[in-house]
Amino acid sequence: MTKPKILVTRRWPKSVEERLSQTYDATLNTDDKPMSTQEIAEAFAEFDAICPTVSDKLPADIFPKETLRAKILGNYGVGFSHIDTDAAKAAGVAVTNTPDVLSECTADLAITLMLMAARRASEGEREVRAGQWTGWRPTHMVGTKVSGATFGVLGFGRIGRTAAKRAHFGFGMKVIYYDAFPVKPELAAETGAEARDSIEAVLREADVVSLHMPGGKENYHLINAQRLEMMKPTAILVNTARGEVVDAAALAAALKAGTIAGAGLDVYEGEPTIPPPLLDTNAVLLPHLGSATETTREAMGMMVADNLDAFFAGKEPPNRVA
Repeated sequence: MTKPKILVTRRWPKSVEERLSQTYDATLNTDDKPMSTQEIAEAFAEFDAICPTVSDKLPADIFPKETLRAKILGNYGVGFSHIDTDAAKAAGVAVTNTPDVLSECTADLAITLMLMAARRASEGEREVRAGQWTGWRPTHMVGTKVSGATFGVLGFGRIGRTAAKRAHFGFGMKVIYYDAFPVKPELAAETGAEARDSIEAVLREADVVSLHMPGGKENYHLINAQRLEMMKPTAILVNTARGEVVDAAALAAALKAGTIAGAGLDVYEGEPTIPPPLLDTNAVLLPHLGSATETTREAMGMMVADNLDAFFAGKEPPNRVA
């Protein structure tokens, strides 16, 4: 029996590539060079499955029905706003993702960003490396205490709840949240989290605002100049969700004006390009490291393989999103 032909658009953990190569006629990106949208579009006529990542862009016009061979996108990642899922569905292409397995590590990074921004860690390291540190003094690089403060979560899904647990049990923080969908009381009770009836209510009350909602059109520039003005001047914004959720220019202006005290970002609109205004601020800037541990990245790849195995066996993929 002929093996299904699949395309993996970037380098994946070795163990995952080995599994895919054993099960499928797999084409791997051994050079790990980003594929263009045109190259991915052409792949739809050659492969039975395409396995993209968040760094790939799959807009509506990438699904040409007349040359369509690929019937499934095994997305490597929990977020899928880089894929036009409506167009995929209309073209008869299934889309799967990799939930759960990256919740803990992404939540860990949200807390890392909170601490780095609050204690001005990246500013301090830059000063030391530049040879500009002149020694300890009482007024030098004074930051913000997070223990006992209020941790606001926008998007109280798996990752948001996991970050809330770390904030509450690790630092004694009060947790408040807003989610567009109902949250089961027992899930909120794990941290004593208190619901608020709007995004604005969380922004006004929280000392740290951590973003955990999906990207896409519905949340584009959700955090804009008007909403940044609602935050405390001592507050910190953390984003490990999707870059397009934050208006980068508005955030840069708010940081420079002292509208808020700091920010920790792991994702950016248009990445890998960092919006230039952010480079001239005190924001902590990391290169999309949310899931970047060996254990998690391997688990994500294995979940993609599980989805493909189910699909090509004629079963419903366990993590289908479109």
